Amino acid sequence: SHPPIADLENTISKNSDVVSVMSPAGCSHVNGFKVDNWKQNLRLIYQCFVWSGSVETRKRKAKSCICHLCGAHLNRLHSCLHCVFFGCFSKKHIHEHAKNKRHNLAIDLLYGGIYCFVCQDYIYDKDMEQIAKEEQRKAWKLQGSHNISSCSSLFLPLSMFPVSSLPGLRGLINLGNTCFMNCIVQALTHTPLLRDFFLSDRHKCEMQSNSCLVCEMSQLFQEFYSGHRSPHIPFRLLHLVWTHARHLAGYEQQDAHEFLIAALDVLHRHCKDDNGKKANNPNHCSCIIDQIFTGGLQSDVTCQVCHGVSTTIDPFWDISLDLPGSSTPFWPLSPGSDGSVVNGDSHPSGATTLTDCLRRFTRPEHLGSSAKIKCSGCHSYQESTKQLTMKRLPIVACFHLKRFEHSAKLRRKITTYVSFPLELDMTPFMASSKESRMNGQYQQPVDSLNNENKYSLFAVVNHQGTLESGHYTTFIRQHKDQWFKCDDAIITKASIKDVLDSEGYLLFYHKQFLEYE
Repeated sequence: SHPPIADLENTISKNSDVVSVMSPAGCSHVNGFKVDNWKQNLRLIYQCFVWSGSVETRKRKAKSCICHLCGAHLNRLHSCLHCVFFGCFSKKHIHEHAKNKRHNLAIDLLYGGIYCFVCQDYIYDKDMEQIAKEEQRKAWKLQGSHNISSCSSLFLPLSMFPVSSLPGLRGLINLGNTCFMNCIVQALTHTPLLRDFFLSDRHKCEMQSNSCLVCEMSQLFQEFYSGHRSPHIPFRLLHLVWTHARHLAGYEQQDAHEFLIAALDVLHRHCKDDNGKKANNPNHCSCIIDQIFTGGLQSDVTCQVCHGVSTTIDPFWDISLDLPGSSTPFWPLSPGSDGSVVNGDSHPSGATTLTDCLRRFTRPEHLGSSAKIKCSGCHSYQESTKQLTMKRLPIVACFHLKRFEHSAKLRRKITTYVSFPLELDMTPFMASSKESRMNGQYQQPVDSLNNENKYSLFAVVNHQGTLESGHYTTFIRQHKDQWFKCDDAIITKASIKDVLDSEGYLLFYHKQFLEYE
């Protein structure tokens, strides 16, 4: 039921000035709603239950908009688009109605977004969005708004926050199960050095502009920091991702971590380094992607007979960390150890911390008799131990908590809570700190004032739902440590507690101090 790549390509104009007439393909299930007088019915719903411009309609909304199952006014109330039914989204009362009645679409009565229960995500439809915008403008006129054109937004209430003081804060329309892309775009557009690169117009492209992902990202940054409040429609970006990362093509649900790595890979390949050469080797590349995201991972393999050490260093864009509860045995770690104290983790007694996961990642591992390696010293196959440490830290460190487990016998999501700090010191996990370790635990020097390995959290990607169906959102940090939750087109203010209490799937940290060459 989903259109192939070629169909979407036909909707993309080579002229970026005519974006407004494009019709990106999205959810196909809206066709069941578009019958008879659907436009008039949708307008009535927006007028009476969503925007409510007059005093009478606001009174009617307050009186009638309650969950038909539990009577609650809040809990993200949604209205069925196929019949007169209001239900809580948080308590899944609207989900129960949709399943029992086979009514696929519902509307969020606070923000006006359309939710599809088949796609299990908020969707974008050009005709529906046009009706929503028209009815919102009418409501604002009734409420006495005189500055509609400069601050119109389908999803952001005017009273939420002044746009002039929050540059770069902009929602993204979901084009049909594209929340996996939207959440990564929010993290990338709030990466300070990447923002500075694109806003200073430093990308010099020699490719066709309609096929270069770096050019599209540059345009995306311009859109985000233009001051516009209306949600951006990233269909050109989706088209380019489908073109250059074919395994992500289609409207099926995708993994946000997989998209991040694919996006960095394509951006890296489309960049040029300072010498004007194609950036084909991340080991010898000075493109902006590698400057920011690439670190060096050191692997030391030690022979158990002669104790000879073989060392290799490989580049990495992210670190994937095992979690308790997975089929992989988790190293027993004692709560309140030196590692967690170093990074100031505040967590319930016994809870796993990000530091615990990093200590497990960098602990020596005995490879066993089934994985003997030929030792260059012994000139024979011997048992050995392997240890991973950080040889070189990236400017932006991304940690991937491995919540999705796939094996021959098992496919599930791991929901173990992992406490992560606002500030992280990576010194204990450096290759240079190996000698300071005792029994796998780093002993922090008393007089250590080294700040070069310290990081600050600036973005957190979360996944709600199951392995088969779910939804991605992102917490992003604005200036002065203001945090916001990005849920596709919906942007809401968040507290630090909201961020730190979240489950966590991808954690983005930025170095606090940078060295300039």
